[in-house]
Amino acid sequence: MPTTAISSVEDKKRLVRRLAGSGRGFAEQYGFPVTNNPSSLFQVLYLSVLLARRGDFRRAVDSAQALRDQGWDSAARLARSLHETRVRVLRESGQRGDVDALASMLGDLARTVVDQYRGDLRRLRAKAHYDPSQERRLLTELPGVDGQALELFLREAQALWREVAPVADRRALTAARRLGLGRSAGDLAGLAGSGESERLAWLVGALARVDLEKRYAEVMG
Repeated sequence: MPTTAISSVEDKKRLVRRLAGSGRGFAEQYGFPVTNNPSSLFQVLYLSVLLARRGDFRRAVDSAQALRDQGWDSAARLARSLHETRVRVLRESGQRGDVDALASMLGDLARTVVDQYRGDLRRLRAKAHYDPSQERRLLTELPGVDGQALELFLREAQALWREVAPVADRRALTAARRLGLGRSAGDLAGLAGSGESERLAWLVGALARVDLEKRYAEVMG
């Protein structure tokens, strides 16, 4: 059944307050805090890489949680893991398809972050001189970080890396259009508040969840 879009500005702002009111973005809703430390940023990165793959998003979340629970909560620790163990953990968490290739890519990603940035994505940001276009370029040079994974990572990281805002991924924009909140990241930023990149990250994360979980009727109820 089609969703009835909101039209009045006050109703839009009221819905935005409700969606962003949790004070948590998409990653944080699933147990991945977005904080400015190397371990947190790397976990958000591999969560984003897994979410960018085709398939049920819950499987991606389960796999990211399994990697972390295995003790691979930093680039250095994942880089030291055995390929065979990564394959086993990914399969047990529900991954399908070419799990061997996925395990290899995640190992390559971790080793590259360690080799180039000493395991700290904040060094990538500094290397880019806080220029969003350069940050995007350097991130997509990392193994497994395609355009979709990039947007998913920046959707979360904009709460901390304010220079990249506004960012809204495809899912968030789909929900925004259906709910009548706008058609672009700029539209959502206007509703979240000028310069409020953290609040914007909470909003777009909530919108992405609405679309992924098909909760339109609940949100509009």
